[in-house]
Amino acid sequence: MPELNMEGNLPKQQCQPVTTAIEKDDLVIPIIDFGPFLHGTPADKHEVAMSVVHAFKTSGFLYLKDHGVPPSVVSHVFSSSARFFARPQGQKDSLCWTTPQANRGYVKTGQEKLSTVDDVPAASGDARSIPDLKETMEIGREGVDGLPNRWPDHLDAEGQDFKAVMLSFFDMCKALHTEVMRAIALGMHLPEHYFDSYVDAGDNNLRLLHYPAVDKSVFKSNPLQVRAGEHSDYGSITLLFQDGCGGLQVRSPRGTFVDAVPVADTVVVNAGDLLARWSNETIKSTRHRVVEPPKVVDGEDDSSGVYPDRYSIAYFCNPNNDQLIEAIPGTYGEDIRPLKYPGITAGDYLVQRLTATY
Repeated sequence: MPELNMEGNLPKQQCQPVTTAIEKDDLVIPIIDFGPFLHGTPADKHEVAMSVVHAFKTSGFLYLKDHGVPPSVVSHVFSSSARFFARPQGQKDSLCWTTPQANRGYVKTGQEKLSTVDDVPAASGDARSIPDLKETMEIGREGVDGLPNRWPDHLDAEGQDFKAVMLSFFDMCKALHTEVMRAIALGMHLPEHYFDSYVDAGDNNLRLLHYPAVDKSVFKSNPLQVRAGEHSDYGSITLLFQDGCGGLQVRSPRGTFVDAVPVADTVVVNAGDLLARWSNETIKSTRHRVVEPPKVVDGEDDSSGVYPDRYSIAYFCNPNNDQLIEAIPGTYGEDIRPLKYPGITAGDYLVQRLTATY
């Protein structure tokens, strides 16, 4: 477990300074100030909305700053997550993930393989047999009949605090999800609240991720080894909070992987497969992965033989499970493009994808 500071939080790690959008190999990922959308004039909101949709149509990724989730809250959630993963293995195993329908609980290292037979080219077949080097804790909407979250609150006071912290953070992320969907609506020339009734239940998933420290020789001896395999996300959008270690890479139009460097006090937002389907593929769901941290720059000490622990927090946003997802008006037609997909409920789609993953 990483050392905590006096306030009980993970120390802020050095993030690479970013003054322009990431731009490499025809991949451009912008940093968008979301404050004007949350607090600005109608003209401000429209400008931000157009920027959000443009990013989703081109790269499928963006960074949001001034997004409304205080940095102090994010820091506290990271600290609570690190304390959870530092628990004895037996305690974590007692809270284990059970079924795709529930999608709640602890997932040990090697249990999930994001690169599946269906979504990785045959040439990468060997990669599919290599387990991801991560453990996760999955937290769904609270209060769903028959699908309880797997809280550690019965273990000790720290487990009770963990539950309170994560429930509060879940609600903050749900609110941000709603606002981003409103920006997407405006950017697609729809009423601002078009998606509200699709997402008001909050059938989302908060995933805490821990990539344990790993000897550098593991990656040197096996070039196909990754911390999380190449994949695209399943839902509508994902809110990703990174620590300062790095390792997230996004696939470029040229087929290369580009480092999505950590940017302090931002959240990475990417479009998922269901939003691409919902938009009749006018929005991109871009593949990405997590590898070892980026190579050090000249002058930095690279004497350690171990890559440090990496933590991240992903909030997977989905439409309400019972909502029928059909192509958004204006994304198909004789003068635009043919309709690509039949309707499907959000819940059925996500269970199909999760079943193929575990």
